[in-house]
Amino acid sequence: MWLVRQAFNWPLSLRQFKLPSRAGLVDRCESLAGFCKFCEVLAVTEKKIFAGERLRRAREQAGLKQTALAQLLAISPSYLNQIEADQRPLTPSLLERLAVALNLPQSYFADSEDARRESQLREDLADPLFRGFRNAPNELRALVRSAPGFADAFMELYRAYTAQAEQLAAPSAAMPRFPYDEVRDWVQSRQNHFERLDRAAEALFEEQKFSAATLREDLRRYLRDTHGIVTGSTPGLLGAGVFWRLNRPAKRLYLAEDVALESEIFWLAHVIGQLEQKGLIEKELRRESFSSPEALGLARIALANYFAGALMLPYGRFHAAARAMRYDIQRLQHQFGASFEQVCHRLSTMQRRDLPGIPFYFVKTDIAGNILKRSSATRFQFAQFGGPCPLWNVYRAFAHPGEILVQLARTPDDVTYLNIARTVGRGAGSYLARPRAVAVVLGCETRFAAQTVYGAGLNTTDPEAADPIGPGCRACERTSCRHRSVPPMGRALDMGTAERGVVPYRLKGGV
Repeated sequence: MWLVRQAFNWPLSLRQFKLPSRAGLVDRCESLAGFCKFCEVLAVTEKKIFAGERLRRAREQAGLKQTALAQLLAISPSYLNQIEADQRPLTPSLLERLAVALNLPQSYFADSEDARRESQLREDLADPLFRGFRNAPNELRALVRSAPGFADAFMELYRAYTAQAEQLAAPSAAMPRFPYDEVRDWVQSRQNHFERLDRAAEALFEEQKFSAATLREDLRRYLRDTHGIVTGSTPGLLGAGVFWRLNRPAKRLYLAEDVALESEIFWLAHVIGQLEQKGLIEKELRRESFSSPEALGLARIALANYFAGALMLPYGRFHAAARAMRYDIQRLQHQFGASFEQVCHRLSTMQRRDLPGIPFYFVKTDIAGNILKRSSATRFQFAQFGGPCPLWNVYRAFAHPGEILVQLARTPDDVTYLNIARTVGRGAGSYLARPRAVAVVLGCETRFAAQTVYGAGLNTTDPEAADPIGPGCRACERTSCRHRSVPPMGRALDMGTAERGVVPYRLKGGV
């Protein structure tokens, strides 16, 4: 219980917190396995799964009416209607029958936030620090469903422990903080969709009669006429690492020169969001308790950016165009004057309840494997640490700059995704400028592939056609992968010399 008390009574300053030694922390975590088993019992009776929207989508994708599916499930149509309206939960037995009737993995109906917690907790417990704990998937699933607060507190305590270990290894370094991860997890918990900001941006676009063809001039004129702010380009800003600078007393907005048109439009929209949506942004922020001023500030910027993207690509117009063009990113670029990255990111936010788009995940990464931006409306899970999977097509994109690469990829939870990857960004404009090499990937489950141009000609039903990808070697459960670079954390090595596999070690209890 020491762990629980410390986690829930977390101090404001990590410097004031004296974590136990490595052995001491392990000793105090001995009861975790028993607690997980206790939660496994509670999960059966206490966790109620309301997944009406996901069930309705799966049913429609299968081409079934409510009465037909109800007959397959041996339940009444009225009962099924109540489930789809989120008035009744899904029972364990019904989940099994649905998985069979709709040819879906049972994990499809899992809560996305639970799936995120489970994935992160599995990574934390893979640390050799917890070598005595057997990482049983059923126990972890039971823990996050029955005691999500405990799971969050445990992971926060573990991160503080690793942060303190890094500080002790480099005494001159400041205590590491994790505001970016905190904000990204928050955005993920909202499925990368903030409806109030989305509707406010769309209303402004329609009320002012903006046009995608003249949006830069429209936004400049709006800033001048509504806020008295004059916009102009300024040399030297980009060289100093600044995209734009707002001088409020002088009512001047200075933009870096020689930038892409779509970048300037986004910055103009961002400034309008800061000026006009402060109240709405602060209201969204008050719904979450951020751990630091840095995280709060980053969340504020993220919401202003969200408004900017929604103003550039207004929901109703963009949703209609995306469906009509079968989510062809390049055609959407041309129609809305946006970049490849902007279109991909906007597609990952289209989760308005009364007008949903395909649930996509979105990732932006550099050539070294650093994740620069990530968001998801799917169950796709991202690794917290370690190198990402080399089989992911976003890394092959760097060998084919400017080319769109399409991939079928299967994750360890047996969900297959359609991934679209491409390098993005412009040339540096100077030999000495060292252009930044980045790429993005947009992915959705293959049951939506037929709605996109990228699913044409792909055999989405053949498991062998999909590349087996994972969250990175340190956390991946696939023990036989020939692309593995390091053994998974927490697994004992078999150092026998009677045979040699594709990697110079074998794992005990696996191949």
